[in-house]
Amino acid sequence: QVQLVESGGGSVQAGGSLRLSCAASGFTFSTYCMAWFRQVPGKERERVASISRFGDTVYADSVKGRFTVSRDNTQNSLYLQMSSLKPEDTAMYYCASRSNPICNTRAQVYDYWGQGTQVTIAS
Repeated sequence: QVQLVESGGGSVQAGGSLRLSCAASGFTFSTYCMAWFRQVPGKERERVASISRFGDTVYADSVKGRFTVSRDNTQNSLYLQMSSLKPEDTAMYYCASRSNPICNTRAQVYDYWGQGTQVTIAS
């Protein structure tokens, strides 16, 4: 049974930092593209960052230079280090996996999703 379990969300002041984690199980983690998405009510789910099985990373323009995605294939874990947080980063953050080794921006092509972790940034 595939499981993606996010943790690390919370409420911080603008300018602060948070580190999100995603624990994966039930599939061959090391061979999957992994990504972080976020969503606010009334808007489409947006890809924040992705990391391929080879370690290639891609970021949304809005988070470049502030967020860092990483993975630990020995621990079947995905991370998102978020710094210099802004109120507009407030959203539910989701971990997602895709069996196709090519990462993609579209949420529809990802196979598995976590339940999400809320990030709230106060101004």
